Amino acid sequence: MNEQRRLLLAAAAAGGLLLVRPAAAQLTIAGQTFPATMHVGGADLVLNGVGTRSVAWIDGYAAGLYLSRRASTVPEVLAAPGAKRIQLRMLQTAPAKEFVKAIDKGFRRNTPPAEQPALAQRQADFNAQVLATGQVKKGDVVNLDYLPGRGLVFSMNGRAGGADLPGEDLYAAVLRIFLGVRPVDERLKAGLLGQPPR
Repeated sequence: MNEQRRLLLAAAAAGGLLLVRPAAAQLTIAGQTFPATMHVGGADLVLNGVGTRSVAWIDGYAAGLYLSRRASTVPEVLAAPGAKRIQLRMLQTAPAKEFVKAIDKGFRRNTPPAEQPALAQRQADFNAQVLATGQVKKGDVVNLDYLPGRGLVFSMNGRAGGADLPGEDLYAAVLRIFLGVRPVDERLKAGLLGQPPR
């Protein structure tokens, strides 16, 4: 860097003209530490936020949202380019059919009725992949990834759960289960959007 450029940058920084966003940091919740970055679909994603899904006083799972750039609103999350990941870390053992019930409820509550018919078959295929696991056990790690050109990729403990499910619209519907107007858990939604615990 030449001397003139170095002096200009120093002056700008001293005057508060340079705004440096802090680097993403790892976060720990419910005993689960989510790394600051993950490599997904050939891209490095940053941790946007974490939270837990709770029923009464029991935490069912901890979750982390990874994006190409950090976002604080739902439209920003949906508009973030490239790969995305929701990682669920199971804190309890539960039958897969309970997960499918939650998926169906989340789809119905947060997907506009006019969009539901176009998603119905792919949603059913996603449900079938989840049901095929039989159950999710404490300690299992579930990834719900969006990969450009491939769509929704469901995996558990690093093993693919089935064929890719195409369409960014499907992944947006999955995101809305957690981040929609009627999310599965309001505190989880806030956490995934990077808001402080309430």
